[in-house]
Amino acid sequence: GPGGPGPGAGPAWLTLRESLELPVPPAFVSLPRKVAFPSDGGRTAHMLFYPPRSGTHAPLPGEAPPLLVKSHGGPTSAAPRGFKAAIQFWTSRGFAVADVDYGGSTGYGRGYRDLLRGQWGVVDVADCANAALHAAGEGWADRARLCVSGGSAGGFTTLACLVFRPEVFAAGASHYGVADLALLAKDTHKFESRYLDSLVGPLPEAAAVYEARSPAAKADTLRTPVAFFQGTEDKIVPPNQAVLMHDKVKAKGLPTALVMFEGEQHGFRQAANIRRALDGELFFYCKVFGIEATMPEGVEDIPVDNLA
Repeated sequence: GPGGPGPGAGPAWLTLRESLELPVPPAFVSLPRKVAFPSDGGRTAHMLFYPPRSGTHAPLPGEAPPLLVKSHGGPTSAAPRGFKAAIQFWTSRGFAVADVDYGGSTGYGRGYRDLLRGQWGVVDVADCANAALHAAGEGWADRARLCVSGGSAGGFTTLACLVFRPEVFAAGASHYGVADLALLAKDTHKFESRYLDSLVGPLPEAAAVYEARSPAAKADTLRTPVAFFQGTEDKIVPPNQAVLMHDKVKAKGLPTALVMFEGEQHGFRQAANIRRALDGELFFYCKVFGIEATMPEGVEDIPVDNLA
């Protein structure tokens, strides 16, 4: 525990045991900083900002890094505070990461938590878009290379960002993301069966709201490259939602990818699939941004449609 040899001395820590040994040198570990930033309607939103960090590579002089905005799941959850290898994956490869605690996230009081009541697909989208714009405005990220990514409920926010705020993001990736809100309300598991009543509204009274906020209903307006990663046995977000979105993006001639993982459900469990999803998302962004890239040796390639 903390202690010191005498008054005025700094704290001293004695490590008795480590729960996990990480084979990551400190020079490759990015430490986040809490950032409060302005969002729509004069609100203040929050994020954890991770700058890129590498012990072997440095950015070109005067070049700002690409940014990946992460929209957490839940949606009434929060960005993780502990070490997360999936974030360090990006920062060690030259990306900055903004892990956004959009309105509705926990950890900021009841008022902030209640911002998502009836506003899912509005408040979260605004905050993720403004997080990206704030980072670019501060010079922390390249305005032309802003990406957004999320899984499950975070995948819904990701797709909604790409559909409803297309002027902000240059690319995105949905991991088993919700594309059709009405279908989610109909098919979701029992524990969350009435969850959307508070997030969107009760059905059938709010049917028009469900339609207006569903990315699948507005997919024809997409003009941003997007990749989809989906489990074939997902019962919460059926695979046909990813197929539908991918087909519409592909038909518009935009770069897109659809990676289906056999036997996976809502969230990937097999190590090979987790790795391929991460490497595949990075590969997709690199292709979109014209950065030379290949998939790592031993990792199955991902098909990218409509590359120039």
